[in-house]
Amino acid sequence: MASKSMQLGHEAGASLMRSFIKSQFLTKPQRTPSDIDLTGQVAIITGGSSGLGYHAALHLLSLKLSHLILAVRSLDKGKSAANQLQARYPTAKIHVWHLEMTSYESIRAFCRQVETDLPRLDITILNAGIVKGHFKKCSTGHEESIQVNYLSTFLLAILMLPLSKSKAPTGKPGRLTIVSSGTALWAKFPNRDRRPLLPSFDDTNITSWDGVERYFSSKMLGHLFFVRLLPYLNPDEVIVNLVEPGMCKDSDLHREATGPTGVFLKVYKALTGRKPEDGARTYVDAAVVKGKESHGCFCMDWKIHPFTQLVYLPEGQPIMNVLWEETIAEFEFAGVRDILKITK
Repeated sequence: MASKSMQLGHEAGASLMRSFIKSQFLTKPQRTPSDIDLTGQVAIITGGSSGLGYHAALHLLSLKLSHLILAVRSLDKGKSAANQLQARYPTAKIHVWHLEMTSYESIRAFCRQVETDLPRLDITILNAGIVKGHFKKCSTGHEESIQVNYLSTFLLAILMLPLSKSKAPTGKPGRLTIVSSGTALWAKFPNRDRRPLLPSFDDTNITSWDGVERYFSSKMLGHLFFVRLLPYLNPDEVIVNLVEPGMCKDSDLHREATGPTGVFLKVYKALTGRKPEDGARTYVDAAVVKGKESHGCFCMDWKIHPFTQLVYLPEGQPIMNVLWEETIAEFEFAGVRDILKITK
C-alpha cells in the first residue's frame, strides 16, 4: 500500500513559515466523531503521566476505553496521574508500567511485560519525547535527545510491531502511532554528511550543541528512518503512522529548557499554543479515527502531510541508507533484523 505522504513530495517545498502560520494559527481544531466507542479496547501511551500524553489518556477514556496502560519514567508521577484519571473514569482499568526511554534494557523489559501481561492490545501511542537544555549522554553512549526522540522511540516501535499484530482482535489491524513534530520540516541537520552519522551527534567537537536544533534533527531522523521502514509494514496487520500535535500549551516537552530559551518557550506557548486537549485530539485522530489511508503517513493538522523535504530529494537517499544501516546495526542486540523479516 503506497504511502499518501510519499505521494505529496511536490508539496514538501512549500514555504515553511507560511505552513507554520497556517498550522498554528489558521487551522481549526477538529472534534473526534461522536460515534467513536472504544469499549473493550486496550491502549498504551508512553509518557502518559503529564502533558499531551495525559490529555490523550483523558480523551481515550472519554471514548469509553476499557483498559489503559501509562508507560512512564517515574512510577510516582504515573500513579498520581492514574489516580486522577481513575477518579474521573472509575470503571476503567488503569495500570502504570515503568519505561525508561534512555535504557535499552528497560525498553526490552517493557515489551516483555506487554507480551506476558496483556492478552489484548488495540492502540499504542509512542508519545515520550524531550527537548534538552544542555548536552548530556546517556548510558547507551548517545546524546540524550537523539536517544529518546529517535533511537529508543524507533526501537520500541519495531519491538511493538509483532505484539501489536498478535494481540489485536482477529480480523482487525493493530494501531501504532508515533508522535513526531512539524519541526522535522525545519531541521538544518548540519552533520548530515558526517560518516559515521549517528556518533557525530555524540561529540560536540564534531557537531556543536544547540538544544532546539538537536530536537529538530532528532525528529527529522524519525522521518528518514520511517520512510525506509515502510516496506516492512503491512497495514492489514498493524496500521503505523506519525502524528504532529502542534505547539501546545501545558506541554511538558520543553521541561528542561532553561535560561532565555526556556522563558521564551513558556511565553510563546502560553500566547500561541493550542489547547492541550486539541493537541491530544490529533493523537486520537491518527491512532483511532483515521484508517488504512493514514498508514505510512505523517499526519498533521488532522490531514495527511508530506514528510520532511529531504525524503524526496536525490541527496536524501544516501543519507537515509546510511541512517538505516547504522540504526539497524545499533539495534542488532534486540534481534530487529529477524523481526523485520517476519513483518515484511
